[in-house]
Amino acid sequence: MKQLKLDDLNKIVDQELEFGQAYNYRINVCCSTSCVSLGSLKVLKAFEDAIKEFGVENECKVARTGCIGACSVGPTVLIEPGDYAYSNVTPEKVRQIVRDHIVLDLPIRDMLYESGTFFQKQHRLVLRNAGKIDPGRIQDYICVGGYGALCKVLTNMAPQGVINEVLASGLRGRGGAGFPTGQKWRLVARAVNTPKYIVANLDEGDPGVYANRSLAEADPHAIIEGMLIAAYAVGAEKGYIYIRSEYPLAVQTLQKALAQAKAMSLLGSNVFETPFKFDIELRLGAGAFVAGEETAILASVEGKRAMPRPRPPYPANMGLWGKPTLIQNVETLANIPLIVQNGSAWFAKTGMTKCSGTKCFSLTGKIANPGIIEVPMGMSLREVVFDIGGGVPGGKQFKAVLIGGPSGGCLPEQLLETAIDYDSLLKVGAIMGSGGIVVLDEDDCMVDTARYFTEFCVDESCGRCTPCRAGLPRMLEVFNRITHGQGELTDIGTLEKASVFIRDVSLCGLGQTAPNPVITTLRYFKNEYISHITEHKCEAGKCYTSRYNKEEPA
Repeated sequence: MKQLKLDDLNKIVDQELEFGQAYNYRINVCCSTSCVSLGSLKVLKAFEDAIKEFGVENECKVARTGCIGACSVGPTVLIEPGDYAYSNVTPEKVRQIVRDHIVLDLPIRDMLYESGTFFQKQHRLVLRNAGKIDPGRIQDYICVGGYGALCKVLTNMAPQGVINEVLASGLRGRGGAGFPTGQKWRLVARAVNTPKYIVANLDEGDPGVYANRSLAEADPHAIIEGMLIAAYAVGAEKGYIYIRSEYPLAVQTLQKALAQAKAMSLLGSNVFETPFKFDIELRLGAGAFVAGEETAILASVEGKRAMPRPRPPYPANMGLWGKPTLIQNVETLANIPLIVQNGSAWFAKTGMTKCSGTKCFSLTGKIANPGIIEVPMGMSLREVVFDIGGGVPGGKQFKAVLIGGPSGGCLPEQLLETAIDYDSLLKVGAIMGSGGIVVLDEDDCMVDTARYFTEFCVDESCGRCTPCRAGLPRMLEVFNRITHGQGELTDIGTLEKASVFIRDVSLCGLGQTAPNPVITTLRYFKNEYISHITEHKCEAGKCYTSRYNKEEPA
């Protein structure tokens, strides 16, 4: 096949625009994992049938898209122009929507998603195309500027110039640690050993976290283009997208996107008629939480058990098969085309001086508006919970927010003014993690919450290092005593000492961060521990210690 040039991209855009101008409306039906489970494929078919019934198939296009974020009210449908978001759409409602909105040009107000400030306070950069393009059509991505950034770097920029632009943007890795992206690229670029590899991390192991999955299902080519640009900058010729096998729709979407990119010669040799070559494969993981750690990912990609190894040497010098390897979270990579196209100064205007850009989160728990959100770095937790999330439903009182998943921290209401950025969260005992925010209310027990995440980490530990392998089960034993009414005050000191020891001595990020929920609940909710031990009472009624519980909860 003839190699693509910039003119070819422009021709595709012109063709798509000409094709799109024939339509007055575009009906975007969310076909993400969550909406498919709620019947969105039947809704999609109902729209296709309805536009034919009303004879408007020549002026109205029906398309399947990814998640727009409002996961609690699916299936969702976004009608353009105007971005009218319909919620809880069923096949029975479709005919009325087409008749009133499309034929009569009268949007049905009482069917629209009343989200308050759910979308108003977000700043969608990474998720800019989610819910608006068909992830199964590469032409849709090209029509909104896709692969233009790749063409720009291959034809007008030197590899070091690309790295300098990423450095100046202030982008930090979105996988949890927040290491400056440009610095990591520079390390891999300077490595003299070859070949070099790139691994895109799409392994989300935190319970209730699915932002990366949603990105892959909504905009897979943004990930691919980011990998291509990174490969050019660091001198890599082979890449792997590491994704857990529990994400079948995301896997299917990425497979199709890779096939389309190869068909257009965007992957392979002589991309855009230049000497640059790069190819990408999918690698499916078995779903181990520890596989989110970068050296464990490398082991899994190589076909071994996902177990971390000591560092140094770091992957930038000795990664896959002992060769220099760049490992980046897929959200990090999806930012790269934006930085290249718009410039580092443009990107740095969003967020904070030391933490630029946005962050995607899965907002779940006791919250009125759960879903996928994207907010500028520096926004307060209070704005996320109460302005975007709508607060705690059912008249219940807010108790805490867990940010960072099983490795995160539980923060009380007095810390809701904390800014969402790596350094601010670390100061109060939490981490950014892979992007999970779980809201807890008055019915949640903080002791039981810490026990649950400790148990999770016990199950997910690879068992390689003694502090994690032996220390976490010991902590779980203490929690089980406390929650069953057999705890002693000395157990609090035991948990505190064990947490610090495991955090400071463990080999990898799982053990180093597993005590965070314990440390923060002891710091901010110690009164609940004391109540469990001295009064055998759980105010939330969750634990067996409660004198009011006649039966042990399941």
